[in-house]
Amino acid sequence: MRFSSREVVLAVVAFAAALFGVTALLARPRLDEWKELRARQRAVVQEIGADRSLLQESEKWAALLAEKSELLPQHPPDKEVDVYWLSVMDLLALKNGLSITKRQVGEEKKHGDIYELPIECKEWGGRLDALVHFLFELQSEGAMLDVRQLQIRPTDKGLLRGRFTLYCAYTRGAEAEEGAGE
Repeated sequence: MRFSSREVVLAVVAFAAALFGVTALLARPRLDEWKELRARQRAVVQEIGADRSLLQESEKWAALLAEKSELLPQHPPDKEVDVYWLSVMDLLALKNGLSITKRQVGEEKKHGDIYELPIECKEWGGRLDALVHFLFELQSEGAMLDVRQLQIRPTDKGLLRGRFTLYCAYTRGAEAEEGAGE
């Protein structure tokens, strides 16, 4: 049996197409895996670059940390600080005409040398200008007071009500700064 040249060419083309199809089916998972690895490699290279730039500026960040740490109040290790922070918050609220009716102190958390105490203010009320001035006063206190959650809703009397969570930052040491622990 003899095959014509046309049949041989068709058989070779069919065989090549089948071989290409099988190769594509077998290689597809490997190609997808390779693309994923390339994407991860690019992300890691970017992360390494960002880390290197941070390391190059480590002296600057250490100096900034030392400068800001000096601004944080220092309390004795065995003394409760919730009364101090509640009085600071109440004083600022009273000064600006904001009424805080329900509040709850959370648990102290340690982040390196810095401690954080959350105070959840479950209900407050006042006018918009009182809230803005209160928040401005908190911000003016520096990095030690931070409002991370703030919910506001209007009342039918033209006032505002809501809730917020205030985080108070401080350090613990053998000696407390003057008046900071009282």
